[in-house]
Amino acid sequence: PAGLSSAARASTTERVVVNRFSGLAIEGFDPVAYFADGEAEVGREQFEASEAGAVWRFRNEGNRASFVAHPDIYGPQFGGYDPSDLARGVTVAGNPRFWLVSGQRLYLFNREETRAAFAANPSLVLRRATWRWPGIEQTLAE
Repeated sequence: PAGLSSAARASTTERVVVNRFSGLAIEGFDPVAYFADGEAEVGREQFEASEAGAVWRFRNEGNRASFVAHPDIYGPQFGGYDPSDLARGVTVAGNPRFWLVSGQRLYLFNREETRAAFAANPSLVLRRATWRWPGIEQTLAE
């Protein structure tokens, strides 16, 4: 795909960030917990759901049910890829430990620096990432 380095192509082949060994989305962290508890929490094996080709884990049945009903609300934006890097045209998987809920949406970042860059000017980063995302998303599943 044009515009993506070979390293970016090699490391990103999915529209949602998934651990290739475990099959877990966002490293098994509970996406609803960011909203409900305001913190990153690892989900439990007994509370799982499949969505967007990935297995998602949750802390409890209530969080699982909320996600199943509204994956578009609780799932990380841009499939869990770092929006600050996407704004630059690079696909880098977000780390569930570097996160921010902004505008009632969850964003994951690869590192603290990109989270800080987003927090400093979310509208600019989102405008650029949103503009680039459709083209990048199309290349991820090719």
